[in-house]
Amino acid sequence: MKKATLLVACFVCLQLFAQNDVTLDYYLPQNVTYDPSIPKPKDVIGHEVGEWHVTHDKLVYYMQTLANASDRMTIKTRGKTFEGRPILLVTVTAPKNHQKLEQIRRDHVALTEAGSNGFDTASMPVVVYQGFSIHGNESSGSNASLAYAYYLAAAQGQEIENMLDNMVILLDPSFNPDGLQRFAYWANVHRSQNLNPDANEREYHEIWPGGRTNHYWFDMNRDWLPVQLPESRARIETFHKWMPNILTDHHEMGTNSTFFFQPGEPSRVHPLTPKMNQELTAEIGKYHAKALDNIGSLYYSEENFDDYYYGKGSTFPDVNGGIGILFEQGSSRGHIQESENGLLTFPFTIRNQFTTAVSTIEAAKNMRVKILDYQRKYFSDIKNEAVRDKTKGYVFGDAKDRARTWHLAEILNRHKIKFHELANDATINGKSYKKGASYVVPMNQKNPRLIKAMFEKRTTFTDSLFYDVSAWTFPLSFNMDYSALTSLSNAGPEVADFKTLSGEVSGKSNYAYLFEWHGYYTPKALNQIVQKGIRAKVAKSPFTLEGKQYDYGTIMIPVQNQKLDQDELHKFLQKVAATCQIDLTAVSTGLTKGIDLGSNDFDPVKKQKVAILVGDGVRSYDAGEIWHLFDTRYDMKITKIDTRYFNSVDLSEYTDLILPSGWGSGILNKSGAEKVKQWVKNGGTLIGYRNVANWFNKYEFLKLEMKKDTLVAKDIPFDQKGDFLGAQVTGGAIFEAKLDRSHPVGYGYKNNRISMFRNTNIYLKPDKDSYNNPIQYTNDPLQSGYISEENEALIKNSVPFKVKRMGKGRVILFTDNTNFRAFWYGTNKLLMNAIFFGQMM
Repeated sequence: MKKATLLVACFVCLQLFAQNDVTLDYYLPQNVTYDPSIPKPKDVIGHEVGEWHVTHDKLVYYMQTLANASDRMTIKTRGKTFEGRPILLVTVTAPKNHQKLEQIRRDHVALTEAGSNGFDTASMPVVVYQGFSIHGNESSGSNASLAYAYYLAAAQGQEIENMLDNMVILLDPSFNPDGLQRFAYWANVHRSQNLNPDANEREYHEIWPGGRTNHYWFDMNRDWLPVQLPESRARIETFHKWMPNILTDHHEMGTNSTFFFQPGEPSRVHPLTPKMNQELTAEIGKYHAKALDNIGSLYYSEENFDDYYYGKGSTFPDVNGGIGILFEQGSSRGHIQESENGLLTFPFTIRNQFTTAVSTIEAAKNMRVKILDYQRKYFSDIKNEAVRDKTKGYVFGDAKDRARTWHLAEILNRHKIKFHELANDATINGKSYKKGASYVVPMNQKNPRLIKAMFEKRTTFTDSLFYDVSAWTFPLSFNMDYSALTSLSNAGPEVADFKTLSGEVSGKSNYAYLFEWHGYYTPKALNQIVQKGIRAKVAKSPFTLEGKQYDYGTIMIPVQNQKLDQDELHKFLQKVAATCQIDLTAVSTGLTKGIDLGSNDFDPVKKQKVAILVGDGVRSYDAGEIWHLFDTRYDMKITKIDTRYFNSVDLSEYTDLILPSGWGSGILNKSGAEKVKQWVKNGGTLIGYRNVANWFNKYEFLKLEMKKDTLVAKDIPFDQKGDFLGAQVTGGAIFEAKLDRSHPVGYGYKNNRISMFRNTNIYLKPDKDSYNNPIQYTNDPLQSGYISEENEALIKNSVPFKVKRMGKGRVILFTDNTNFRAFWYGTNKLLMNAIFFGQMM
């Protein structure tokens, strides 16, 4: 027994020693010669691939060095991250192709256009986009890109030369530069000389928020369709510029997993994805299987992961005539970890990523003509579908909010979808659309399926399990009026020059200025006004003045008794109007039809100082969405207070405290709860999200009556337990609620219906008094997405919003995420209403 133990210990020591001694040869095919003039990664970054986690600056430096050394490569910076890091694209092909690269690109894109039958695909290069580590702490991908880029630059022989003659590789070595840098720092500062595989080692337990996300804590692998982030916008621009045939997305998963490659679950493919797409994905998968077999690595496919939400990198190509492929490698989450499959080393994870990167281009080389023909047929087929489809297009708009309308059009513009001005004011399907504040999107254009994926509502599915959201209907996420069109008679000229919006002040007043609260950027404007020390008031009732109607929530800035004189105030408000894209009206009298401007039905708006709880126990996604909203959309300061030191913070200087959704109900302990409660009683506004409802209940901030299901599993075998429970998950769907626009939470909305995004199963009973239910789900609320029958019964007539007076302050609860993934523009204002008007509720 002692001998056996000694042998095991020696084997582990040898493995640990080997990890300090891995060279580039560990990754590279050995039957290939390499150009000695091409620098190896160690020559440039100072360590072997996998010895340390590469930082983004070193990764950039190596890619730049390679591009300078190899005539197969060019490098381009396509933009910068929020933290100022370059977003790189390395283009790899044969030297002769670089001389005519633009012509190759044009011809390739022409394959997706009308008249493509004249092209001979047998003589055309295939285009492969390979991207790594969109989640920064899934870093084996970006580290593999070092070895992979070296291989592409240095490998010699007829095989690699023939491959590059017939292929253009778009290499994106780091999808998430900021997250990669954050995680590399963490892993490297905890690396021991004697690598420690103990799972309890601090190296494998990142501190909050971790390196997965970008600067504002977004999961960027959900942003391919909404394109709200700079990294996404850079790669989507590249995607549409090149229309790649294959796009690969290298990820990591749990340490005890092996390696996954697509296809995923056959029943979880979006209906708009052609069957041939999945067949080609499976054929490519055989190359991955063979390559992994050759190095003895375990793997699986057609399990766990799906191909449904088009906002993911591995699914987005599927609705664009390409083939998206997800790779998931069991993660060492550092340098070495114990796992169910033995010691999992960082170099081992890198080698699997490298191996499948190579097998991808091997498949692309051998299947080149078939894949190019598929792309051409995809666009030919969908063009014919558009001609036959009864829906000829969509119209959308909001006469009261040009900015929100513009931002939806902006998404279309980034995806190269054509749209037209509305020819004239029109009423369509009972909804009014105004020229200048509405757009028409014809279906008869290059990719009608992409348009359909953005605009359709879908409530029936072949499977009840979803890896991500089941709905993302963009007009609903923007709370935008929209209608399907059976003709394009209302379409005006195509918008060829898509310009940003502007705002203006109608004139100079010696009495007051007014602006309605409907515009998306009105909170930004109001914040600038009150931060300047200018008095402003909000109207609690509608009124008409000088022939113009003003709605609930209209903001009034009186001219007299301000810190700025009449001329200075006018000049300042002109700047506010321009930067916030809103129109202000100068008025000469306070006498109105309705409430006069001196009425007590105008409440003063105070300067706000907002804090948000972050840190352990808080969902970083939810907190990041709010931080991003304040910081980048509304230019509002927000103080991030960490749970670690919350109890020592003096809250008295803050007007508002936001509690994002957390893990469980324990974001703050009892002493923290008492501290917050006293602050609220002294006049603070407390705003909680999602499962903070449980914390509110536990510490008696609110008395919530929750609707619970009584579902019991009957005749469900053990091996179907996961599916049974998974079917009750509301992973992300859209629901219609009634909105009381006279309530301050409803200010700025022109319709009495609102679309809410929901990914929780928290269902609150309504108050007995209707005026306490300003937002209430309808009796038939499901608009798009999946919800189980049991939960659908619970959500009917429930309420996603509660507010309660506590002392001088307010406690406000939203059970739904009003700021989801930065593209849920339509409900952002609910939070802003709670901030500015919470004390009126």
